[in-house]
Amino acid sequence: MRAQLLDGSARSVLETVQHLGYLQLDPTNVVARTEFLVLWSRLGPYDRNELARLLWEERSLFEWRAFLYPVADLPLYRSRMRRFPIGEGGWQRRVRAWLRANARFRRYVLDELRRNGPLRSRDLEDRSTEPWKSTGWTGNRNVGQMLEFLWARGELATVGRAGSQRVWDLAERWYPPGEALPDAEADAELERRRLRSLGIDRRGPGAPVQIRGADGEWRADPEALDRRGEALPRRTTLLSPFDRLIHDRDRTEALFGFRYRLEIYVPRAKREYGYFVLPVLQGDRLVGRIDPEHDRRAGVLRVNAVYWEPGARAVSLKRTLESLARLVGAREVSA
Repeated sequence: MRAQLLDGSARSVLETVQHLGYLQLDPTNVVARTEFLVLWSRLGPYDRNELARLLWEERSLFEWRAFLYPVADLPLYRSRMRRFPIGEGGWQRRVRAWLRANARFRRYVLDELRRNGPLRSRDLEDRSTEPWKSTGWTGNRNVGQMLEFLWARGELATVGRAGSQRVWDLAERWYPPGEALPDAEADAELERRRLRSLGIDRRGPGAPVQIRGADGEWRADPEALDRRGEALPRRTTLLSPFDRLIHDRDRTEALFGFRYRLEIYVPRAKREYGYFVLPVLQGDRLVGRIDPEHDRRAGVLRVNAVYWEPGARAVSLKRTLESLARLVGAREVSA
């Protein structure tokens, strides 16, 4: 909990992202987008405009491949960028082959941005020689795929939003100057930071430990071990389905005895709990789950259902839900 700043110690948006290492972006907006929920779980109500300010005005954060990162960590990620796509799997080989086949298209995109940027994807022509083949939604979306791949390679950067559309420019004009760390050093440091932000996990460079009630060997961050036995405040909050405390479902079940699945893609009749259920965290225990929905037209945060874990005592969610309502701009809570 302390490693994830769920102990009430978080003080600002920037410091929270810096400590966690990154913040996942997800457009699912039943209550609020996941990046806002993750911050709220740690900070309580805060100004949601702060993220945009840090990204586009102060440039203390940067967006890369569906995550936000501290710009101070850019040398670590430049290492990943220059190696994209990392690995020798079928998809990686296909990306490399497609970029080679569309070298002229790549030059066109870079030249247009150099002359006329920042630009949206709709401002660029599809000049691909070979279309991107996919059975998913990216099939033949050649401009979008070229932008995504050049972004992943560190050649482009997102520099703003025009509505829901990303605005692109050359990375050299947006990112601060600097070099990538050596690959081995960057990888080792990212692993160290990953374990620091989790506190404990199945893998990592930390100390091997055994956890009572959880099979196998685990690795603990040394700082987390130093604070064993310290009492945690019994604060109550709700977690985004993409919160890193519960993102690894197997880890969540092993550590907390809490089985959690996101049911967005489950047919309504087969859902066990609800469309966008949020786990309830009290202190260091996952004690239940709640199915909320923000009715923006009515200005109401509705609670469709609350489920308590076997053996857990029901706790009052009144203050927690009022806090969440303030975050999303709802005038009232209907429970």
